Amino acid sequence: MAFKRPTRHSPPRPKGLSLSFSSKKPLSLGLDIGSHSIKICEFRRTSGGGYKLVALGSALMPPDAMEDGALLDPDAVAKTIVALIRNLKIKEKRVAFSVSGYSVIVKKINLEVMTEAELEKHIHEEAEQYIPFDINDVYLDCQDLHTNTEDENRTDVMLVAAKREMVDGYLNMLRSAGLKPVVVDVDAFALENAFEANFGLKDNIALIDIGASKMNINILSGGVSTLARDVVLGSRQLTEQIQRRFDLPYEEAEALKIGSRPADDLQADVARIFKETCRQWVGEIKRALDFYASNYPDAPIDKLVLSGGGSRIAGLAELIATETRVPVEIFNPFAMAEFNSDAIDPAYLKAIAPQMALAAGLATRPVEF
Repeated sequence: MAFKRPTRHSPPRPKGLSLSFSSKKPLSLGLDIGSHSIKICEFRRTSGGGYKLVALGSALMPPDAMEDGALLDPDAVAKTIVALIRNLKIKEKRVAFSVSGYSVIVKKINLEVMTEAELEKHIHEEAEQYIPFDINDVYLDCQDLHTNTEDENRTDVMLVAAKREMVDGYLNMLRSAGLKPVVVDVDAFALENAFEANFGLKDNIALIDIGASKMNINILSGGVSTLARDVVLGSRQLTEQIQRRFDLPYEEAEALKIGSRPADDLQADVARIFKETCRQWVGEIKRALDFYASNYPDAPIDKLVLSGGGSRIAGLAELIATETRVPVEIFNPFAMAEFNSDAIDPAYLKAIAPQMALAAGLATRPVEF
């Protein structure tokens, strides 16, 4: 199956960025700037309309360089990105990145059907009734989801607002690194793009990306995002609890967490920490699923799709499946991509794939200007 074009969702962006999509446009370099690591992914289009993976990699984020999605040490982050790009021998300078956290609001609202121009005018005039930010302090964007019917003249609209200070911090940092930011996306929609590119959006699915400091949940029904939520819980929480409990270096605690180091006589205590912490995550997932079920009782969720570094935790997928009674899969964002096995080690690709979901989704975005 060939990769499909990006989804309809539009990102918050600086003025001047075009929202048009074209299969003839070159692709952006996908850059996922997470609290634990920075991931980069580069695709090229194939003659058959699919994608070929030409480069990918990751580097640890400098300590204390980010908090709740905002950059605290942009110079250190820029240096890390420059070193990673140089190491991967990437020439492309046009990048797509995504944002999340308290400075980003994603909200679905229901409005009377309007033209595109009328909708944009309405959103900018009435935005403050929908978002808890001053309109002058944010970048705004919206997308008509076209949920109206012949008998109903109202439609759902996805509204996104991102604080200018936070977005501008990323833009300035990337420009200082010699890069040209051309797409600003939202984590939930980057994840959706990655999944759609591989498998389409026919099923009712919940995409769940578990990062180091946050969990992103995006529930899709009939190809439309019905709920997009960031939860401030992540896999670092589990590592730090193991680290404190057994007085271990961070690296050894991380190895215990993902199962690459045998727990031996620590097994019972590790299992207890795992159960207590992961049940918090499962609780958040179940709350999102319950909210969805109350609004879409006739369209039950077909499956949950896990990605992010947290998806590597041994036994987590099984726990979530048991607690939610919904099948769980681990996401491979390169499932349908071509790649040169002489240049990219298949074993490495398989191991890192779930962590690369956001970067891969961003790398499917065509250059917007």
